[in-house]
Amino acid sequence: MRFVWRWRRNPLRRRSDVLEAWAGVAAVLLMLALGTAAGWTVGSFAHGALREAVREQQQHRHLVSAEVVRVVTGTAAEPDHESTTGREGYGRFLARWHDPGGVEHTGLVALHQAPGPQERFPLWTDDEGRIAGRPMDRATAAVHAVLAGAAAAAGAAGLVEGVRRVVVWRLVHRRYAQWDREWRQAGHTWGRAGAGS
Repeated sequence: MRFVWRWRRNPLRRRSDVLEAWAGVAAVLLMLALGTAAGWTVGSFAHGALREAVREQQQHRHLVSAEVVRVVTGTAAEPDHESTTGREGYGRFLARWHDPGGVEHTGLVALHQAPGPQERFPLWTDDEGRIAGRPMDRATAAVHAVLAGAAAAAGAAGLVEGVRRVVVWRLVHRRYAQWDREWRQAGHTWGRAGAGS
């Protein structure tokens, strides 16, 4: 703090130095204020939306018992390579299951373990019996909301930092232009005896 106070009275201090310092102080304060506000707002909205999604998914997704009908082999039934990314070690099976209303369904299922024919395994479905992912839990929703809030806070801080850099760039550009003018004025008398330089 003593360094800042000494700099305040320094005879070499230029107006642009003071403006640059104040731009830094203002940027830090704005990062704290806007970053906190943006993070809190986005995180709160995301948490509310994700809690609603958790409620919906837990209400409309059901764990049923499916039965393996047969192993699916051959390239005709396999999806393209982009959709199987991260699915190495999974086998594809034709399976049969009943939806919550008792209607029977069949479809292709990718499983990591290789069950035998007529073996049963758990499967998540929606109300119509279509295969669905596991419903999101509250902890996962909270983590996603926190990440959304942190990303919003970082974005707001990055925006403020970008504005600060533009301001500092303009100040430096003006400073160099001023130096060029002063050098041009002093240039015609530079080094001449009795010129007062």
